[in-house]
Formats: sequence, C-alpha cells, structure tokens
Amino acid sequence: MKQKILFFILLSPLLLSAQAFRSYSNEFLTIGVDAAGLGMSKSVVATTNDVNSIYWNPAGLVGIEDYQGSLMHASYFAGIANYNHASFAMPIDKESAVGVSIIRFGVDDILNTTELINNDGNIDYNRIQLFSSVDYAFNFAYARNLIFKDVKFGVNAKIVRRIIGDFASSYGFGFDAGIQFERNSWKFGLMARDITTTFNSWAINEDEFNKIKKALTLLPGQNQDLPETTEITKPKLQLGVAKSWRIGRMFNLLSEVNANMRFTKTNDVFSSDVVSIDPAMGFQLDYDELVYLRAGVGNFQNTTEFDNSTSISMQPNFGVGFKYNGIKIDYALTNIGSVGNALYSNIFSITIDYSFFRP
Repeated sequence: MKQKILFFILLSPLLLSAQAFRSYSNEFLTIGVDAAGLGMSKSVVATTNDVNSIYWNPAGLVGIEDYQGSLMHASYFAGIANYNHASFAMPIDKESAVGVSIIRFGVDDILNTTELINNDGNIDYNRIQLFSSVDYAFNFAYARNLIFKDVKFGVNAKIVRRIIGDFASSYGFGFDAGIQFERNSWKFGLMARDITTTFNSWAINEDEFNKIKKALTLLPGQNQDLPETTEITKPKLQLGVAKSWRIGRMFNLLSEVNANMRFTKTNDVFSSDVVSIDPAMGFQLDYDELVYLRAGVGNFQNTTEFDNSTSISMQPNFGVGFKYNGIKIDYALTNIGSVGNALYSNIFSITIDYSFFRP
C-alpha cells in the first residue's frame, strides 16, 4: 500500500507535464477545518463567526469578543494521512480582529523503493528508506466592520510550504478575501479564495529525480521529463445564504446553502467551460446553545458507471457538538471529499473562548 502511495505522490506533482496555470493546485487547502463546519458539509461561509473564520471566511472574525483558540485532528485513508489544524484570534477593538493559523496535511513513513535493486541486479531491502510528503499552510487574517451597516470584510494572506522528502519542495503565496452581511434572521457570505491567484515555486532535486527516472525505466510509457517548477492556482468563489429560526423556548435551527464555484470544467453537477458549481447545504439544531446536532450534504458529482450510464452522487456529513463555559468540543463523520467507497473519517476539534475565564 505504501509503495503505491509513494508512486502516486511522486508522479502527481513531479512527473505531470502540464500548464503552470492549473485547475487543481494546493488541493489540501480545500479540505476544511473545524468539525462543526465539516459536519454541515462546509456550508458555513455566511455564518462562521469564531476563530475558525480564518479559514472559512475571515470576515467572521469580527464576531469574536476575546482571545480564542482552536485545535483539530483528522485521519484520512484509514490513518495513512493525518490532517492537523491550530489557530488563534483576538479582537483589536470593537470594530476589527486578527488571527493566525497553521494547517499540516501529511503522509509519513512512505517507503522509498527507488534504490531497492542494487548494482548487481539483486533486491536489497536495506536500501529502502522512509520519507514524508507534507503540506503546510500559514494563514494571517484581518477583519473589520465596514462603514455600511451590518457589513463585515476580511482578508487572509497565506504562505504555502510543500515538501516531498528530498525530492522536491515549494513555497507559495496568495490571498483570500471575504464579506458577510446580516439583516434580521438572514445572513449572506461571499468568500473568494486565491483571489490574486496563488503562486507556487518548486525546487526539484535533480539527483533524486534521476533516481526516480531510473526506477521508472521498468514501467514503459511513464513520463520521465523534468516537470515545470511553477504552478498558479486559479481563484475559487463560495457564496452562502443562511437563515435561523427560534423553535420554542430552548431550540434554535440554523440552515445554510452554499454554491462552490471553480472556473474550470469539472464533474460538478452544474458544469460548463466557464464555471462549475457544486452546491452544498447544512443544518444545525441546538438546545439552548449547549448541545448541537448537525447534518449536511454536498459534493454533488456527475459520475459515469462501468456501463457508461450516468448518475448523480452526493456526500452526506453528520456531526455533534457540546459547549460549556467557553469550551466547545465538536465531532464530525465525513471524508476527504470523495464519493463511492471512500472510507469515512472521525474528526474532532476543540475551540476555547477565553472570555469565559476572565474574572
């Protein structure tokens, strides 16, 4: 299994000869953070209002009133890949706030079998080494209320660091921007990711690359050209509309619908050469803002079966949460965004609001 993952990881970013302007780049940044948001199928662009807004929509940071911190852990592909997130935010004054976060998505202890066969043509297991393929994202966010009533604006600067063992590494830089608007029980949000495009510059170790090239001579038809060293991530837009209801004295219901847009043709349920739209919707029922029950559905895809028939698939998500005295613990059952037989993952996160601990 790990040998297959090795070749997948090496061939994907290193051996594909494609245009620098790519439809899919830095895809680990689309996974999402915070079990509460993932339980609602990421439908939180209009309603996010805590430290995790650094990722979902930085405009929501204006909603925090004191220091906030958040941690999340998730394992994907039956524990092969680990995704971790940590963030911190604080208000500057009543009108603005700042936040920082870090994301790590990595596959560790991958078997490097490029030198498995020695110079005599014999298999030597002592020549196997281990390496990691790790993606990092460092985010710096700022948000403030605008002069217009009920309008909030936020911007997120991100630095992307990607490391594939000793084979290659890259640095990237880009911006996200978001707006939220609230009127009565309705909320609206717009999030533009990679709004200026995100640029990644790769440095490839040619000595290690030649080892891969030599190993691939046993696999006819494989691309063995030195890959391009730059890639540019296309912008993406997310539009959200939400409404909340009061149910009796103790219950509240929140619902949100998002439209996730890519400017390329994909398998999304609404797709064209100009833009593809993947709708998602989420619901949250809470008891006196103490216990939360969440559900959502998204990732609507046009799939082609073996008999060439087509159908529409979707991905359901579920979650629960508990908040008491400034500590919120959330759980979500979801996967990395695939459909079909992909394994679902258990995701946990904790958010702490320091305001409850002040005397």
